[in-house]
Amino acid sequence: MAHLQAGRLGSIDMKIEDDPRTDPRIAETIALDNMPIRVAPNTSEPIEKLLEYSNQIEQDWGLHHDLEWEKMPKFEQIETKQQIIEGIDGNEITLHIHRPAKQTGTLPAVVHTHGGGMTIMSAEDPSYVRWRSLLASQNLVVIGVEFRNAGGKLGASPFPAGLNDCASATQWTFDNKSQLNVSSIIISGESGGGNLSIATALKAKKENWLNQINGVYACCPYISGSYENKPSELVSLTENDDYLINCNQMAVLAHLYDPNGENATNPLAWPYHSTEEDLHGLPPHFIWTNELDPLRDEGIAFYRKLLGAGVAVSGQTALGTCHAAETIFPDVIPEITSSLAASIARFAKSFSA
Repeated sequence: MAHLQAGRLGSIDMKIEDDPRTDPRIAETIALDNMPIRVAPNTSEPIEKLLEYSNQIEQDWGLHHDLEWEKMPKFEQIETKQQIIEGIDGNEITLHIHRPAKQTGTLPAVVHTHGGGMTIMSAEDPSYVRWRSLLASQNLVVIGVEFRNAGGKLGASPFPAGLNDCASATQWTFDNKSQLNVSSIIISGESGGGNLSIATALKAKKENWLNQINGVYACCPYISGSYENKPSELVSLTENDDYLINCNQMAVLAHLYDPNGENATNPLAWPYHSTEEDLHGLPPHFIWTNELDPLRDEGIAFYRKLLGAGVAVSGQTALGTCHAAETIFPDVIPEITSSLAASIARFAKSFSA
């Protein structure tokens, strides 16, 4: 009997809710979802049209915000506050700090860089508020960065604006370790935030402040920028295309991040293109990927690059899950969400032992 290829490699019309690999709970949730289907414009369209599209899909993702706020756990043991700092470009950056209300002693810090392809979404979105509180409940101090986006309501500020803001937030955290009562610092984010967490470490190495970062935990990182040509080595871009997110959509966001294409192979913009020399000497990394994510293979490929460069790195793939399922569907797959939060906490605490 012939072995059928996975996902859309085996059937071009395959949908994630029909894929036998999909966690049935996720399949049911996605099948019932009524989010508008928007066809992405071609990246050759005027920049104004691409920005309009980024605004539309940001609003589409926001359709569930009221329900997400309703389902938000109380997190009564967590206290939150905002801190406004000045970035290296002279702009104001809002940091959202979540920590245990009854903290005793120093705790590890997690600088959190949210998802959205560096182009849409906000640290104030309920899924990210919930995620920071969940991490803080693991006895961590979590600093969420409201960085400038390349599109959406917080745009339009292309590369390197968002990266500069994440670097500023990380350096501020280091400079205020005593005030924050933190012992070590890791950077963690998902999707576009996974890109920014890795890129911040690469930037720190280039600028000689790498000693301020103890580790990087990147989830489902959006790091290749290769969403129009879908290189053959990144099979998942075809296998899982249009499974919650799609390559045409990602190509638009990538184009807004680097409108002139000048940084297509710049590791600070797209860490997938890092050389061994770029990576050598980086702090320990953890790469978490999702089996049914178009971005799965670029995350795995980057894991192998880190290994080749002698960087201490661990990796894990969450089977049956779509892109960023842990933060998007915390009530649907609670044990997988908890597993990721616990993994990040173990990683962060390993530097404070």
